[in-house]
Amino acid sequence: MASPSSYRPRQKKKFPPTAPGSNNDLVLDPGTPRAAPMFPLVSFLWAARGGTSQWLILPLILMAVGLYRWAVSLWGYSGFQTPPMYGDFEAQRHWMEITVHLPISMWYFYDLQYWGLDYPPLTAYHSWLLGKIGSALDPLWFALGESRGYEDPLLKVFMRATVIISEYLIYIPAVIVFLRRYARLNGVPTWSGSIALVAILLQPSTILIDHGHFQYNTVMLGLVVASLESILAGRLLSACIFFVAALGFKQMALYYAPIMFSFLLGTCFVPRVRILLLLFIAFTTIAAFAVLFAPLLAGSFYDWYHGLPLSVPVPPLVQTLPMKLEENSWYYAPIMQVSQVIHRILPFSRGIFEDKVANAWCAIHTFVKLHRFPTTTLQRASLGFTLLSILVPCIVIFRNPRPILLPLALASAAWGFFLFSFQVHEKSVLLPLLPMTLLLGGDGGLSKETRAWVGWANMMAAWTLYPLLKREDLRVPYFVVTLLWAYLLGLPPASLEVYRARQHSKTSAPSSELHSITKLLHLLFYSSMVVWHVLEAAVPPPATKPDLWVVLNVLIGASGFGIVYVWCTWRLVVQAYGTVRRWLEEESKLKPS
Repeated sequence: MASPSSYRPRQKKKFPPTAPGSNNDLVLDPGTPRAAPMFPLVSFLWAARGGTSQWLILPLILMAVGLYRWAVSLWGYSGFQTPPMYGDFEAQRHWMEITVHLPISMWYFYDLQYWGLDYPPLTAYHSWLLGKIGSALDPLWFALGESRGYEDPLLKVFMRATVIISEYLIYIPAVIVFLRRYARLNGVPTWSGSIALVAILLQPSTILIDHGHFQYNTVMLGLVVASLESILAGRLLSACIFFVAALGFKQMALYYAPIMFSFLLGTCFVPRVRILLLLFIAFTTIAAFAVLFAPLLAGSFYDWYHGLPLSVPVPPLVQTLPMKLEENSWYYAPIMQVSQVIHRILPFSRGIFEDKVANAWCAIHTFVKLHRFPTTTLQRASLGFTLLSILVPCIVIFRNPRPILLPLALASAAWGFFLFSFQVHEKSVLLPLLPMTLLLGGDGGLSKETRAWVGWANMMAAWTLYPLLKREDLRVPYFVVTLLWAYLLGLPPASLEVYRARQHSKTSAPSSELHSITKLLHLLFYSSMVVWHVLEAAVPPPATKPDLWVVLNVLIGASGFGIVYVWCTWRLVVQAYGTVRRWLEEESKLKPS
């Protein structure tokens, strides 16, 4: 036993601001008495740069981002006082209503004309849980058939609180754990990781959609981040379970599926074949889907066993089967149930786009009216271009299945899906934004280049959401959230810091300045967005073209997102090549001469 005099307190590990492998461009004139924060977000955590414990920093961050979210939730939401369908707020409330009061076998069949359930089963279970809690507080909130369009202020508080609680239970813990492991693998100091965490949790589009417009996207996104963290930790089977859960919550997680499939397959075959691992991954994935659908199937078997008739329309998928199903057979109800779920969550019966969204098809529709073509032709064209757009990231991540490359690969593929896939919504832009914004936590993630590109993509995404947010009286939160985020990261229109060339002192590390073409390109788009806002607010569109400003928003946004897609894909290829080259060099050094 050590004597009291021999005890020595543990020394905190300190990282100088310009340590190798750290996020750079954080401090002006480091190591001198004139040292100062490079951009405002650094000032927020300036006192923690000397190695302050995360247990002191993290609660402050969580309180700040929580207040930020609640302030946005005090404003309007989708469908407020807009009968007869209201909006997404009513859709989520209605799903809680039907899952609480109806047998599980009827969830996907009930009154499909009024916000019929069209999300995967995990969303339904989540709605059931929240509906049970809400019904215990006030049964009128979710009274079947009598609560449609219910807009009680206390109901709004409850619904807003469920979004924040769900986020703090799933999304925020997943991001924190992921960033810690991601930063460790990249050699990023704790201080830089904390700055990146604040930037990611204050991402404008995610806050405006989930806490303003009203949705639960962060539950799905959090499950995806948990899957990524499991991959970084080498827990591939856990990663499969988390990703199946993400798919089971929102079908939009399919944007990530090709990359996850390519990575896991590459892990089983590169650099050597591991059949046993492949079998474990396949079995775990199938088992996870089985567990996901088990309650629905159990409800169907229960109805069959008790002789309860399933008096519902036959789903289109069942109608296409080459055989006729016997209604009294044990397999009839389960097949009907699974077919209806698939039919509801996959939008093949809709058009190539539903509303004006900043992707390739809506931009093309401005000049060539796509509704003249058959739906099947548009579906094939969408499928072909989507597969072509994700081909490069899938090949790269399959041939080089390194976890460190996953955020870029996911961002590249998700941008391809957003630009070219079938039935894209404005809110789908959150999917490519997530992995791209996670780059802020990697090596050089807060450097000028990465910060400029990630910031530009986020600002442009929020800008393309403005027509949707304006309809829901969310203009004030939009301007406050986006401009504050831009100010904190030194981005236009609040600041030009990221594009400003600086004269460095002899003691400071040289900063990587942006290429003049990058500066010109970004500033051109930023200027276009500012001018668009001025025109949209001051100049009414002509009577013959009432959607003029919205269409212009689509054209600018789609072209900008196309450039972001190219940047993500190019950077993925460059980093993958550099990783392979360094790996080969290390292998050659280890071989005996």
